Amino acid sequence: MSVFISYIVLGLSLSAPMGPINALQLDKGIRLGFWHAWLVGVGGMAADAVFMLLIYFGLAQFVDTPIVQLFLWMFGFFVLVYTGIESVVKAGAPARDSRQSGGETKAKSFRTGFFMAISNPLSILFWLGIYGSILAETTETYQGGQVLICSMGIFLGITLWDFAMASVAAGTGKWFSGRIIRWISIISGLVLIGFGIYFGVKAAGILLS
Repeated sequence: MSVFISYIVLGLSLSAPMGPINALQLDKGIRLGFWHAWLVGVGGMAADAVFMLLIYFGLAQFVDTPIVQLFLWMFGFFVLVYTGIESVVKAGAPARDSRQSGGETKAKSFRTGFFMAISNPLSILFWLGIYGSILAETTETYQGGQVLICSMGIFLGITLWDFAMASVAAGTGKWFSGRIIRWISIISGLVLIGFGIYFGVKAAGILLS
């Protein structure tokens, strides 16, 4: 049981550093409420699950090919810059019913979180390093079923963090004035654009190499 809890803590710690998903959750939660922010996190978790399955079944070596890396960096650049610009443009927009919110549906929040995470090469490399090493260690000590339980512990930790982020973002939005919410959305958008530009530079490096 203590081992399982340690992997839950690991999942929490893996999710805590500020990145594109956390920035987008903050923006969505403040502007549109808990469910939009949480579904961004659920989309990111779905992408994490894909990465974990790929690594578990040994398919991650395909990421090492330059053409795949170029595609990932470019796709990540597009998704992050587009989402960041959208966040800046819609900064301060009042929360409205999803049918009248100009495309800001819950399904879109999920899709945005998924594509943002699945197109992030840093996430792929991150899971290769972290989860790959965990698999290598646990398979030497535990059997297959216990490895799966450890993996579920990591995923549960990620789930708890996303729920906490969505709750905090939605809750704090009630205390902020419209001006502060607008600036938070702008800053979150600029963070996303910054990550996107970084991805674009990496893609350019592969093209020029």
